[in-house]
Amino acid sequence: MALKPGHVTLGESELLELVRTQPVPRHVAVIMDGNGRWATQRGLPRVAGHSEGVKSARTVVRTADTLGVGYLTLYAFSSENWSRPSEEVATLMSLLERSIHQELPELMARNIRLRVIGRAQGVPAAVKRGIDHVTDATAGNTGMTLFMAFNYGGRDELVDAFRALAGRIERGELAPAEIDEDRISRALYTGDAPDPDLLIRTSGEMRISNFLLWQIAYTELWVTSVLWPDFGPHDLYSAIAEYQRRERRFGGV
Repeated sequence: MALKPGHVTLGESELLELVRTQPVPRHVAVIMDGNGRWATQRGLPRVAGHSEGVKSARTVVRTADTLGVGYLTLYAFSSENWSRPSEEVATLMSLLERSIHQELPELMARNIRLRVIGRAQGVPAAVKRGIDHVTDATAGNTGMTLFMAFNYGGRDELVDAFRALAGRIERGELAPAEIDEDRISRALYTGDAPDPDLLIRTSGEMRISNFLLWQIAYTELWVTSVLWPDFGPHDLYSAIAEYQRRERRFGGV
């Protein structure tokens, strides 16, 4: 079953069969974009798109886990998203608070560990309590690690990493000359995880939106025009199949 460059025409079961013939990426990151446009196209309020987006996230977590992906990072809410209309932000917070509790039984059943990356400052107390409860409950799980990027910004992450390293220098624990790529990587929110092999962006936007700026230096990018609420297993299989076709040189020949 051959794939045409840039165009996948196989059905879902055929794609799954193809993907399973080769190693899957160890770490997949996803910019989940298009919820608002999905709702607007249907004459619905934007929050309806976010509700549907939660369903897509659940499906992708299940699919990635079944495929054997080791790490999955979902860009749920950026530090810039606070500038959206207050009613939309409030609805998003309420949706997140409900959803994270509802997902706990399945996360436990699948042995998935949830970790949240981003700044805790400014997060509503009820949302933070829910996040802390689920992350604590799943901390001992040993299956796939699910990173949820919430109140996250890639530049914020770098600032926090550099501040942490500067603090170690100030305390005499580290010399400036000892700072290298490895130490910077370990100071990031994702410090003990491998860099993403594959970054997926939905809705067709050709930008990375301040997401994992350090970690994606050599990540393979895959952009689809599919809006996030319509993204399903077939789309994930297509992205991984395309990734498996690529030759990763990491700057070499």
